[in-house]
Amino acid sequence: MCGIVGLFLKNPDLRPRLGALFTPMLEEMTSRGPDSAGVAFYRDPAPEGAIKVTLFHDDDEYDWSALLDRLGDAMAIDLSGHVRGSHFVLTATTDDVTLRQHLAEHAPGVRIMGIGTAIEIYKEKGVPTAVAERFGLTELEGTHALGHTRMATESAVTTQHSHPFSTGRDLCLVHNGSLSNHNRLRRRLGRHGVAFESDNDSEVAAGFLTHRLAEGATLAEAMEAGLDDLDGFFTFAVGTRDGFAVLRDPIACKPAVLAETDDWVAMGSEFRAIAPLPGSDTATVWEPEPGRIYTWGQG
Repeated sequence: MCGIVGLFLKNPDLRPRLGALFTPMLEEMTSRGPDSAGVAFYRDPAPEGAIKVTLFHDDDEYDWSALLDRLGDAMAIDLSGHVRGSHFVLTATTDDVTLRQHLAEHAPGVRIMGIGTAIEIYKEKGVPTAVAERFGLTELEGTHALGHTRMATESAVTTQHSHPFSTGRDLCLVHNGSLSNHNRLRRRLGRHGVAFESDNDSEVAAGFLTHRLAEGATLAEAMEAGLDDLDGFFTFAVGTRDGFAVLRDPIACKPAVLAETDDWVAMGSEFRAIAPLPGSDTATVWEPEPGRIYTWGQG
């Protein structure tokens, strides 16, 4: 049993308050997933021609400044970054492939949590309140965010096994449910060059979407294909640079609620995650239909 939350701010005036509005939603899901918690925030886009990467190392005392120096010397480019909790947000004027290659060579113990231009992913072991405090989530502004609280059933309780999972540029996925064919799909996707950081089944679902998008599918088409190729039961919330999407499997045994006002769109595994939002008492509230894709975005 896990908890999922998502918030997309339609009203630009609310964006400085994204973290303050979103954090109580995540904390409301504590009883559904006390083992670990994680979020994906879409905020503070990287400059033109640059990418933004969220990094993690198991050693809390890891020297991120030294890493910047090593990468800067090896790549002959300017890099910048800052620590947030146990993670490090790196901005670099290079491409994804080149940066991944240099990280593998010069920082083999460093894991990539998220990569793109707007996404920042923060996740850790512990209850949502402690995780939110460690990363200072209430301080963050942005356009939208997804979150997950985990009660582990199929893999270890570690930072790396926590949600969200990001396997493509500015793409992330949070999942409530279980997939039965993830090992077979992992092998198949690996042959197509999709790399995985854990043995979690939800990361395979994220990799599946990344592969479909790379083949030219739209996000809706990729998620539609998942209804045929992903065996099991699931509620997915998928984040992109422009917004997020929600999909339940055709049986829809995992709970989900959507709500919308003129100012925001929100989803949660239970309505109590949405209730703290301003205007929730007059929002349009409904249960997403099985097998139907719901999307919201900018522009």
